[in-house]
Amino acid sequence: MTMKQSAQRMLLSGNEAIARGAYEAGVRFAASYPGTPSTEILETIAAHTDIECEWSPNEKVAVEVAFGAALGGVRAMASMKHVGLNVAADPLMTIAYTGINAGMVIVSADDPGMHSSQNEQDNRHYARFAKVPMLEPADSQECKDFTIEAFRISEEYDTPVLLRTTTRISHGKSLVAPGEPLGIEPRGFVRDQPKYVMIPAHARLRHVVVEERLKRLRDLANSTPLNRIEHADKSVGIIASGAAYQYVKEACPEASVLRLGMTYPFPDKVVRKFARSVDRLFVVEELDPFIEDQVRALGIECIGKERFSLLGELDPVLVAEGVNGRKKRRHSRAQTDGLPQRPPVMCPGCPHRGVFHVLRKLKVIATGDIGCYTLSVLPPLQMMDTCVCMGASVGSAHGLEKALGDASRIVGIIGDSTFVHGGITPLIDIAYNKGTSTIIILDNRTTAMTGHQDHPATGVTARGEQTFRLNLEALCRACGIEDVRVVDPYDLDAVEENVKAALANRAPSVIIADRPCPLLDRSAWGEPLTVEEDLCAACTVCLKLGCPAMTLGAEGPKGRRKARIVAEVCAGCALCARICPKGAIKPASRSKH
Repeated sequence: MTMKQSAQRMLLSGNEAIARGAYEAGVRFAASYPGTPSTEILETIAAHTDIECEWSPNEKVAVEVAFGAALGGVRAMASMKHVGLNVAADPLMTIAYTGINAGMVIVSADDPGMHSSQNEQDNRHYARFAKVPMLEPADSQECKDFTIEAFRISEEYDTPVLLRTTTRISHGKSLVAPGEPLGIEPRGFVRDQPKYVMIPAHARLRHVVVEERLKRLRDLANSTPLNRIEHADKSVGIIASGAAYQYVKEACPEASVLRLGMTYPFPDKVVRKFARSVDRLFVVEELDPFIEDQVRALGIECIGKERFSLLGELDPVLVAEGVNGRKKRRHSRAQTDGLPQRPPVMCPGCPHRGVFHVLRKLKVIATGDIGCYTLSVLPPLQMMDTCVCMGASVGSAHGLEKALGDASRIVGIIGDSTFVHGGITPLIDIAYNKGTSTIIILDNRTTAMTGHQDHPATGVTARGEQTFRLNLEALCRACGIEDVRVVDPYDLDAVEENVKAALANRAPSVIIADRPCPLLDRSAWGEPLTVEEDLCAACTVCLKLGCPAMTLGAEGPKGRRKARIVAEVCAGCALCARICPKGAIKPASRSKH
């Protein structure tokens, strides 16, 4: 970017601003596993050719590789959604002991309200758990600035730093004043075995260092301008951070506010000072009473979760109601009144749809996983019985078999990216412990749910470069599975035949349903189909596929409405034609209508 361009402000999302901050902070390595709401961080970083970046198989690997890069003397970042930090917690807890060489920042993008997640855990607890500092930006400018500051703190205090955002901060856009990149030179690698090799004798000594560092970080929290008092009407004082700070400023512009940008270690002296200066003290925060509990631990009376829900997101309406003493509500009616319900559905032509149609027909128990296919739990398919975390479908299928003593009705469902992330080790467990479960890998050759990111089984890097492509069939055989089948999920007869054979097999089986996501290449779409009304019996069998291109048309026998296909939406997969008992669905060009 030229100096002239740098003088202009940019409209950036929080994720884009974090990427910009990484660039300006002199980051030389970044790793991530895609997951909403954090995905765009690495996608944006990938545009900077002087930063080595990669999609990792999972978040644990991303943190470990970033640590290795920091150990090697270059600033490094790992980014992930909140549940990804669960996967990465193992290395994080020990890296907190070892410290780092060059700066290392881990971004945790939390999801209050569970817009795209299986839980809404509050990852502020990880900072206290690992005893590492946490910064929480409240807009895009702060996302950039706090990222730069996080690397400074990381190097000065020899610690990984957690940078926490939430969905609204990650995806909301505001103006950012860009700066020039810092001239950060690589530090190089320095061998220090007592510091980095965590055998018990070394770890005991490093724990002492962690506790001493925490004291110094607490002093920083009490002096940093990231935590600032904004005095106004002192009859009401509010402590807030992140998105909650923005809601407070909108709902209560007259109130005095303690804006916390560094939420851990807890700035006790600043909080005491602020509490003494106001008549009534509120703590406004989403999810857990993380700040509130620490305020109360100081012996300071405050109003918190008795007014503001533990569940979901806040908004200015809920904040205003809580401060004014009205009844606590979980959601603001202003967000939902009069709006039609729009449940998510699998896309037209989705190759997963045919697999779930067959599984419903066979009445199996389906342990599920994280991905587009999780939507099969919704009507009309309703063909998923569990969804816990990445890779859990495989292990859960095995455990269910052990409990029931029979795997002839059990199928584990997992996507290709999710299988690479967390499904390989439980598949080995099935083979090793003589299980007989059937696992179906829905291989649509992308990480579709988060926007078509690549992974090791696509053979394409984060920058779109061709690379080694993981062979899922060979991998499954290497895991000890001899019965590995590859089917086209559009071929319903082949899917049914192979699922039946696998379920009857008294040995573990893997079926790979291999067809790319149709949104990757629209040129691969078939000819749109149409329904010949004179042949349609209004049986609605086709509607049970749950395809958004299918709808109801003219009235048929006994007052039932016939099927109709919206041509502009149809992907031409022809699954509906394959299951129509009357042969009423045909390519538009061959229809007599």
